[in-house]
Amino acid sequence: MFKRVIWIVLDSVGIGEAPDAQAFGDAGADTLGNIFRKRGHLNVPHLQQLGLFSIDGTTLPKTDTVPVGAYGKAKELSNGKDTTIGHWEMVGIETKQAFPTYPMGFPAELMEEFVKRTGCKGYLGNIVASGTQIINELGGDHVKTGYPIVYTSADSVFQIAAHESVIALNELYGICQEARELLQGEHAVARVIARPFITEGNKFVRTPNRRDFSLKPDENNLLVYLKESGYRVTAVGKIEDIFGGVGIGDALHTKSNVDGMEKTADFMETQREGLIFTNLVEFDSTWGHRRDVEGYAQGLETFDEELGKILARMQDDDLLIINADHGCDPTFRGSDHTREYIPVLMYHRKMKSGINLGTLDTFADIGATIADNFGVSRPAIGTSRLKLILQGENKLD
Repeated sequence: MFKRVIWIVLDSVGIGEAPDAQAFGDAGADTLGNIFRKRGHLNVPHLQQLGLFSIDGTTLPKTDTVPVGAYGKAKELSNGKDTTIGHWEMVGIETKQAFPTYPMGFPAELMEEFVKRTGCKGYLGNIVASGTQIINELGGDHVKTGYPIVYTSADSVFQIAAHESVIALNELYGICQEARELLQGEHAVARVIARPFITEGNKFVRTPNRRDFSLKPDENNLLVYLKESGYRVTAVGKIEDIFGGVGIGDALHTKSNVDGMEKTADFMETQREGLIFTNLVEFDSTWGHRRDVEGYAQGLETFDEELGKILARMQDDDLLIINADHGCDPTFRGSDHTREYIPVLMYHRKMKSGINLGTLDTFADIGATIADNFGVSRPAIGTSRLKLILQGENKLD
């Protein structure tokens, strides 16, 4: 089979409303389709060649390009539209009960315990807010008082923002770790997120030093099975944070999508077997939540350029998988994630052209395919598509 799998998650790059989008308030969401229509064009030749524009049941325009990869879309089985839930489902964990959210802010008694445990003299915020807006609304007060800014969103997150000159990064990470230990049981949010920022000119801007402190996933998942079987599992970007380090071997955090792709390419030069698992978060954090259509489109085009370098490095015994984890339609109302299908692209150099994967019933089909390839235990959910993507090829060693 394949000795190495390069797995790249385009964080938030959804491909059209899911069948149950209405239940999440997301009817009409279509991250890729709406970006294309709003902008009028999208220059992503490598993604097009792999089959992005050939996926059935999307609003992207069809082209005459004959795909060289396997292409399809997947719907989410779990109850949510969150980064954690999406990634966990990919490796075989179904989240049946949604993580708690706090549309009215966190309870007073919880915040009192937060202050007590962290040693903070107080806090600012404790509201649902856009991260870029709240630091400019409360950043001045934060600098004066030294109080961290606490906020949440429609997702299950407890976010803590602090100026890097007021609360040092290590101190901020420590505060987040204390919050993570506090937020268990009924208040077990999916992620506690450190949101450091600095001053630029007359405004405050977030830095790339974000860290996510996730709940620990069920250890019955693909990453653990791979690691226990002796395969090297390398995490690039926030993958290590999403899984709380569970099942991860080597890990490198990144400062941008380009940095993530460059680190992925670097690992391809030194790691000849196992899994290289990469998350590219800028689609979500920089452009999706900020509803920046042009930035998102340019980010997709830049990714496509970097993708060409990955394709050029691939060996005959490599499998490349590209997919998303949820949507975050920058043309949609609000500033939150959107419940959407995700695109799924798979490619190896001996693949038969144009393999239509259709619609996958769960994100876990991706993880099941990887498990099947390496001959490790399959997670509880998911159906392998390995035989399908091996059609018409000369057998790989």
